[in-house]
Amino acid sequence: MSDAPVVTRIASGTFLVTVGGTREIVYIAGPPESRWAFWNGQVFHSTGDTEDRAPRLSGPRGAGTLTLTAPMPATVINVLVTAGVRVKKGEPVVILEAMKMELPIRALEDGTISAVRCRPGELVQADQALIVME
Repeated sequence: MSDAPVVTRIASGTFLVTVGGTREIVYIAGPPESRWAFWNGQVFHSTGDTEDRAPRLSGPRGAGTLTLTAPMPATVINVLVTAGVRVKKGEPVVILEAMKMELPIRALEDGTISAVRCRPGELVQADQALIVME
C-alpha cells in the first residue's frame, strides 16, 4: 500500500489532500507564476523561482523608513495602529483576511508608525503598501 498523497479538487481553489489516512483541506490562490497555498493555518508562496522569499520591505534596512506590504490579495479586517504610535518588533499592526483565514501583519522592528495606507473593509493586492514605519 502506498502513502503517496491523493489530491482531489473539491471546488475552485480548494483541494482535499489525503495522505496515509489523514485528510486535509488546502486552498490555492493566485496566478501560476505567483501561487499562494493555505494549509493548516500556514501560508506558503511559490513564485516559480527557487529563491526563498523574505518578507517584502521597501528600502534598505536602516534607511529610516520601512513599508509593510500585503503578502497576498486580501481584505483588511482591522487596522490596529494610527500615525504617530510607537510599536515594538512583532506587534500586530494590521489584520488581513484571505481564504477565510486571518493573517496578522506584524512590525518587523521597533519604530513609529508614520502613515497608515489601508482601512478596514478595503481589498488590497499583493505588495500593496499597508503601513509606513520610521
